[in-house]
Parts: sequence; C-alpha cells; structure tokens
Amino acid sequence: MAYDKEALEYHRLPRPGKVSVVPTKPCLSPREIRLAYLPGASFPAREISSDPGAVFRYTSRGNLVGVLTNGTAVPGLGNVGPIAAKPMQEGMAVLFKRLADIDVFDLELETTDPDRFVETVMMLEPTFGGINLKDIAAPAGLHIYDRLADSMNIPVFHENLYSTAVVAMAALINALDLVEKRITEVQVVLCGAGTVGTGCARLLRRLGVPAENLLVYDVRGSIDPDRDDLLDHQRPFARSHPARSLAEGLKGADVFLGASAGGVLTLEMIRSMGRYPVVFALATPEPEVDYEAAHGSRRDLIVATGLGQYPNAVLDVLSFPYIFRGALDVQATRITEDMLLAAARALAGLAREEVVEEVDRAYGGERFSLPPTPRRPPTLIPPSRPLPTLTSAMKWLPGRLRPAAAGWAQTSAATARQTPNTAQVHKCFGGMGKRLALWGTNYLRITWAECQRKLTISLGTVLVARDGPP
Repeated sequence: MAYDKEALEYHRLPRPGKVSVVPTKPCLSPREIRLAYLPGASFPAREISSDPGAVFRYTSRGNLVGVLTNGTAVPGLGNVGPIAAKPMQEGMAVLFKRLADIDVFDLELETTDPDRFVETVMMLEPTFGGINLKDIAAPAGLHIYDRLADSMNIPVFHENLYSTAVVAMAALINALDLVEKRITEVQVVLCGAGTVGTGCARLLRRLGVPAENLLVYDVRGSIDPDRDDLLDHQRPFARSHPARSLAEGLKGADVFLGASAGGVLTLEMIRSMGRYPVVFALATPEPEVDYEAAHGSRRDLIVATGLGQYPNAVLDVLSFPYIFRGALDVQATRITEDMLLAAARALAGLAREEVVEEVDRAYGGERFSLPPTPRRPPTLIPPSRPLPTLTSAMKWLPGRLRPAAAGWAQTSAATARQTPNTAQVHKCFGGMGKRLALWGTNYLRITWAECQRKLTISLGTVLVARDGPP
C-alpha cells in the first residue's frame, strides 16, 4: 500500500504526468521567435516541398516515435481503455528518452476496430520517424502490426511481440553456450501462444530451432494442427505430437521458455527435463515458477525470470529503445526479424564485454568482473547458415533503406553494406551497456544500473551463477 501511495505521488507531483515538450532551439528574442515560426519556418518548408528527404535535415521527424495503444491489454490490468493506458504510455516515452535519447508522442486511440486503428496510424506517417505499438490485445494487435509494417514507409515495431523475445534470444545464446548445446539440437518447449509467445516462437525458428524441435502450448494444451480453435498467428507453430500436456512435453526437454501465467511450471516438471536444462520463466508479475524454488530444485539448472529483483532478469527495456535508435539512425523503413536477431546477438556479445566504468560508479566504486570465458566458442547453427550480423541484415533489405541527403543509406544492398550508417547501428547496439549505465546514474540510477549489472554479469555468461547470485 505504501508503494501505491509513493507511485501516485510520483505521477502527481510536482506537475501531473511524466513528459513535456521542450524546444531544442533558443526562442526568447523577437528575432528567434520569427526564425522559429513566421517567416523563418517557411524556408525549410519550401525546401522540403521540393525534396521530401530534407525533412530529416530541418525537422525532428527523424528522432520522433509515435507510441500507440488502445488500452485493451495493459500489463496486469487487461482491457482498461485508452485513458487508463496513458500512464504506461508516458512511461514508455520516459524510457525512450532516457535510454536512447528518442523523442516520443504517446497516442491513445479510442477504438477497438483494427481497420480504424490502421487507418488512423497510416494518416500519421508524415509526423513520425517510427511507430511503436503497445498493449493491444491479440489477435487484433498482431493483425494491426502486420498491416502497418507492410504498408508504411517508416519502421513499425510491436513492443509486446518482440522486445522480450530479443532479450530472451540473447540469453538463450549465452545459456546454450554455457551448457555446450547446439541451437539446432535442443528440444524447446514454449508455454504461451499469445503476443509475447508468438514473438519468441518466431525468433526461435529464425535463430535455428528446427520446427520438429519446438513444442508450443497454451491453456488448452499443445498447439496441434487438428485443433479447430487456433488463430492465424498460432498455425505456423502447430505440430502433431503425442505430448498433449505441458508436463508430457517437458520430459527430457532442454529449454523451457514461459510467456504465459504464474505457477504453471511445477518443480516436478523441471526435474523431468534433460541434463543442464534452461528455464526462462518470463511471465510477470508472477513467473511460471518461483525463482528461488526453481533454483533449489536441481543444481544443473540455469533459470531466469522477467523480474528485476532476481539475477538473470530478462527485461524488455534492454532491447526496444536501442533497436529504434539503430533504425532511426540509418533511416530504415522497416524492422525485420533478421535485424532483431542481429540485435540479440549484439546484446549477447555485450554481456561478455568488460563491465564499463559507469556501472562501477553507479555502485559507489564497487568493482565487477566477468566470469571465466566458456570452455568452447559457441556453435549456434551450421556454418552453411551463419547467424546474420547486422551488416548482413541490412544487406537483406534492398530497397528498404530510404535515400536521403549527405551520404545516408542508399537503396542498393551493395551500398547498404558500405554505408557509414551500418557502422553507426553497430556502434549503437555495441554501446547499449554504456548508454544504459550512463542514464542509470540519473534518477533511474538504481533501477537501470541494476538491470545493467544483471545484463553484464548474470545474463551475460548468462546466468553463470547456477548455484547462487554472481
């Protein structure tokens, strides 16, 4: 109850809400006001009229993201509507700004009609450099995302669909390396076939998990092709298998990835898994299994949750601000799953780097060091199918990069491979830890510095602490 009061006071004082609009140019004198509005604004308007690409030179569009919802699936609350969803949307705006220096307009739409939602967002395209969808109930939210991603010429990202999935893939890369298992050989059980589960399933397949090695379950049991209640986004992962229940599917499995509800995973199920199992219980606010209980169930277990108070936290905030930062920097017109995998690989690699000085300062001078390097280099998929780097991800976007002034990315794949913008994205992803820790020293200091600590030490050789916190 005390925490409720503190949160309400935080949002109410000293002025209501968490965001405001601040000018980026001096606008105090009469001359500066004339430059900012009339007649000054007419000159860049004329330039943009003759060259639409000039909008990125003269306006803030290239660093402005629209965060949109209709409030039908707010975490922990469900369908509360657009007005009640606004605090969560403002929170997203704070994270974008604090962690990646991206400006945000949050927009809450009063409609549950997917067609009206799509039509409204498409009309807003001239305003934004990118669109972030959040807290829209499935399956409508997935249909909205697919239509907007295919129709718009700016990147569209579904935060619930992919942000947790990217971090989970980074954690899985490092976890499998620790236990010396190949992604093409592990048996994966995914519990949850909603929005988050669908994003995880899509990236698992992209990462290299064969279709025959992936079992997906929802509240009605296995996602079987003979079921008549499957939704369109579930059918690509339907598989005929005798293990109809979650308990049956986990026997001998290597990986459990939960995106469902609290308490669905029992200790008996964990004990039935294969040697050196990996358990990611990512449901919030209550994980599929209690961290401490799972940790004590067997000594060879690697376990992670989506809760920041435990080691090995798989947190969506480690992905979406920086994915957008990279996409905006190269003026990409789409965020593909190959680009998301590139971000996951960069995040996994970042976890193995030396802990940056900002983190030490955030913890009062305490020094952190990485655990020993795993016994062998990771072998994730066959050499004939190398996991895509960000450069190759950009190569797979011929025609997807918008030409703009002063040497920005060109439409051809060859130019995309050579452009400095690809290096900028590498720098962006590679600097996630430093950027996170830097902002963490401000008013988000403890929360995000702790996330960074867990990313660098725990998530990073992931969760190397199977027998206790690092």
